[in-house]
Order: sequence, then C-alpha cells, then structure tokens
Amino acid sequence: KSPTCGCCGIWQEHAQERGFAFTVHHRDNDELTREKLRRGINLRYHSCHTAVAADGSVVEGHVPAYLIHQYLAAKPADSLGLAVPGMPLGSPGMEAGDRLDPYDVLLLKMDGSTEVFAHIDNLQMQYQ
Repeated sequence: KSPTCGCCGIWQEHAQERGFAFTVHHRDNDELTREKLRRGINLRYHSCHTAVAADGSVVEGHVPAYLIHQYLAAKPADSLGLAVPGMPLGSPGMEAGDRLDPYDVLLLKMDGSTEVFAHIDNLQMQYQ
C-alpha cells in the first residue's frame, strides 16, 4: 500500500478484527502498480491496496473479510483471488455513515477474466 493512504489502514483493521494478520509493505504508486501487474491483476481491477495470502492468492482493494475467508476455504483452481476495483463508498475502509454505493466483489481468474463472486448492495452484507 501507499504509506499515505488512510483507507488502507482502516480496511486492514477491518480484516484484522476478523482473523487476518498482516505484514505491511509501503510502496510508491509506480512500484505498487508494477507489483499488482506482476501478480496478474489487470489495471481495470486495481484499487489502493493489495493483500497477498500465504498461498499467493491476491485480495485487491476493499474486499469484505468474510468473503476472503469464503474464498480461501474453497478456492477455485483457476483463480488468482478477489478484487473490488476502485474505492466504493461505504465498503470496508471507505465507510461513510449509512451510505453505500453497491459494488461487486470479483473473482480474478488466471486467464485474465473475472466473474462476480458477490454483489454487495447493503451495509449489513459486508459484515457477515
């Protein structure tokens, strides 16, 4: 993540409170983009931070922690990880009171394609 990004730290707290542990690496924007691309995350799916699980799976952006647990428990063989492109208002780390811009959590596949892993359209869906 970028050393100056505040929402990344808030998302990290969200995930830590739900069982994840992190070693944080601060990167400048160019270095961070190169790392995302190296890991197979297409530019159109980028967000402000990238997490990498012990098995190499990627978690790009403001993915709700319970969905990361679901993904890691039954990881599709042809997948790289999960992504929430951009920074949707109301997603974990981007909270804004009771406001939420509905968003999709995408399953990133090794061939570069994606499919919707989950659709989030209310605040409670993020914290199961």
